[in-house]
Amino acid sequence: MGAEAAGSGPALRELLREAETSLLECKVCFERFGHRQQRRPRNLSCGHVVCLACVAALAHPRTLALECPFCRRACRGCDTSDCLPVLHFLELLGSVLRPGPAAPRAAPAAPGVLTCQHAFGGWGTLVNPTGLALCPKTGRVVVVHDGKRRVKVFDSGGGCAHQFGEKGDAAQDLRYPVDVTVTNDCHVVVTDAGDRSLKVFDFFGQIKLVLGGHFCLPWGVETTPQNGVLVTDAEAGSLHLLEVDFPEGVLRRTERLQAHLRRPRGVAVSWLTGAIAVLEHPLGPGACSSTTVKVFSASMQLIGQVDSFGLSLFFPSKITASAVAFDHQGNVVVADTSSPAVLCLGKPEEFPVLKPIVTHGLSHPVALTFTKESSLLVLDSAAHSVKVYKVDWG
Repeated sequence: MGAEAAGSGPALRELLREAETSLLECKVCFERFGHRQQRRPRNLSCGHVVCLACVAALAHPRTLALECPFCRRACRGCDTSDCLPVLHFLELLGSVLRPGPAAPRAAPAAPGVLTCQHAFGGWGTLVNPTGLALCPKTGRVVVVHDGKRRVKVFDSGGGCAHQFGEKGDAAQDLRYPVDVTVTNDCHVVVTDAGDRSLKVFDFFGQIKLVLGGHFCLPWGVETTPQNGVLVTDAEAGSLHLLEVDFPEGVLRRTERLQAHLRRPRGVAVSWLTGAIAVLEHPLGPGACSSTTVKVFSASMQLIGQVDSFGLSLFFPSKITASAVAFDHQGNVVVADTSSPAVLCLGKPEEFPVLKPIVTHGLSHPVALTFTKESSLLVLDSAAHSVKVYKVDWG
């Protein structure tokens, strides 16, 4: 009995931590619900719950009309009500969630297991985001989304530094941005599925180059260690390398690296080995949610691949990969929208050595990137936010 009680301690703490993140936190501002007026949980007419401060921020100042940030259902701020279950839950767990002065220190988590340290963005700041990148020089986070200004730049603390890329039909505007990368000299490169082009901006938002007519449907984009740009063409089934004079805004050379891919979308490059990972979404009977990860060497030789069926042999639930990245050790990491989770597949030559590294707190992860400090940034489209994961040492 004593052993069972001792073993239940970490499990209980993990359950309480998950409850605090998933149930006791406003998913618009990411502040914890509380009994104070501005933090009180409020029911919208659709059943979703946000804090009173966010109700006030979302509501029209005169009509009090607002739109649910999650399902878009219309309601009025004056029609909201206290969410009594959450308030009662806060009272019930209040003493448990506050660590006592003599509480024993939790055992360190195993290396590689990540927990969410903080999040930024939220509905209104980001709207249905699709792409994520880091500026290698400044460490700032760049996100493309469906807002009036399509490119949002955040500082290292999660505050919005600036934004650009107007929504519109002009050549320099962004119609439907899909992915983004930041080059070694701080130029922002965006794939625009709306007019099937690639657009290059300087870091302050001035347009430098528009490449239209080169792609059928440009999708994933990534910067190489040599400051080239990799682009997948989902419709043509190809992978391209572009060499651009970014200060001058001139395309110097293009090379088609692969021509027989199956609806390639995400692309990543390892700065350790130069390997390139491509995420395929093949069409065909029963393949509507099937995905394949292919990894090529720097010389474009196939060195590893695994599909959803192969991963299902090692994981208890179906896996649908939505994004791919390399960590600093050269391991392939994918986001999974079915679980949802983030999974490490190991090095390409060892495929698949499957290890879940994030299993809690995600709704619909669509993009990944690692910082220089080995923190993992996950773009959660359903939560309209960027979530920062780090190793938890207790």
